[in-house]
Amino acid sequence: MGKYFGTDGFRGEANVVLTADHAYQVGRFLGWYYGELKRQAGLTASPKVVIGKDTRRSSYMFEYALVSGLVASGADAYLLHVTTTPSVAYVTKVDSFDCGIMISASHNPYYDNGIKLINSQGEKMEEETIQIIESYLDNELELFGQKWDTLPFAKKEQIGCTVDYVSGRNRYIGYLISLGLYSFKDKKVALDCANGASWNIAKSVFDALGAKTYVINASPDGTNINRDAGSTHIEGLQKYVVDNGLDVGFAYDGDADRCLAVDEKGNVVDGDAILYICGIHMKEKGELMNNTVVTTVMSNFGLYKAFDEVGIEYAKTAVGDKYVYEYMSQNGCRIGGEQSGHIIFSKYATTGDGILTSLKVMEVMLASKKTLSELTAPFTVYPQVLKNIRVVDKKAVQDDPDIQAKVAEVAEKLGDSGRILVRESGTEPLIRVMVEAETKEECEAYVDSVIDVIKAKW
Repeated sequence: MGKYFGTDGFRGEANVVLTADHAYQVGRFLGWYYGELKRQAGLTASPKVVIGKDTRRSSYMFEYALVSGLVASGADAYLLHVTTTPSVAYVTKVDSFDCGIMISASHNPYYDNGIKLINSQGEKMEEETIQIIESYLDNELELFGQKWDTLPFAKKEQIGCTVDYVSGRNRYIGYLISLGLYSFKDKKVALDCANGASWNIAKSVFDALGAKTYVINASPDGTNINRDAGSTHIEGLQKYVVDNGLDVGFAYDGDADRCLAVDEKGNVVDGDAILYICGIHMKEKGELMNNTVVTTVMSNFGLYKAFDEVGIEYAKTAVGDKYVYEYMSQNGCRIGGEQSGHIIFSKYATTGDGILTSLKVMEVMLASKKTLSELTAPFTVYPQVLKNIRVVDKKAVQDDPDIQAKVAEVAEKLGDSGRILVRESGTEPLIRVMVEAETKEECEAYVDSVIDVIKAKW
């Protein structure tokens, strides 16, 4: 992780951690950098950058700041308006943009925001480019054989322009609809849009595929994104599905790159369970390349036991769909993801896509003619407790010898019957302490014992 950009972009409280000036400077750099690459390749065309945003009040401010920087450096900015992160990734790749930008802080509260950068292949921006951007933000840019104290402004006809590109978002909706292999007719489906980016997309897809669609939390006002809604507050969807006798529910986060499900009984079906049912379905269809599902170190013990029972292999990566995708592309895997609901189907997308994930879960239900509760029944979840503690210096806490000794002590006590994982959040000033054990009481006690040491010292 860099000074500004974490595992999922440059994120923080709007105009405190991430300011409008930061956005302008990022736009200035990207417009100049991709223009310079074209010039050095002997091309005369202006660079093209596509931008999407979620429903936060500050997203408009950051959009305009980014656009100002881009066009001032000679790039053309194409605006998708309110849309999802995966739609930006799709459009960037399919329409041959130099890069894509998504303005979102994902599942964070409304007062946070973020800038996610996507390369021309629709993937998370490569670390080398991120490091160059960071050097520019710190006035330490050395590139193309010289030091740059300032970047040149475009002049006359070279100044960039903006293009309304809502048609790109509409084609993404059409693409999702085209992936539906079965009619959803007679299926009653609830969608929790978290008052976020999926609010004007998800229902259109499910309606087009024939579902009887029920939507909640689809009235964004700029400050209610993720508030008691979506994948981080799924209890509302659980109640809604049961109260209305629905077949299934899907909850997205603010930028809709993750999805959690609720079965007809109101039980949460998390990312691990989605990997389980989709992995088995793909294996049965002969589509599970390398017979491997890619997971992260946060996946539950129960997932690996369930995969062992059906003969599916698995890989483990660091937390972050960026790392999951890197492993998938390097090893030719077709499905991977996180417990939090970032699921990647690499045949169809280059990033986690919540709406695509919900379509794939529907596909498994319809192909098997089973309810979601029946599909997940063989998957037994080990008790798990995850607690976050806010700290000033994440690395210093991780390196503290007393904390390391306490973690080692817990690991020794757990032995083969559980595990402990202590890691830094990639997007917030948090240390995450997670324990899996045979009982929830054990998990709570072990997690609290580590957190107590952190609190005492930090």
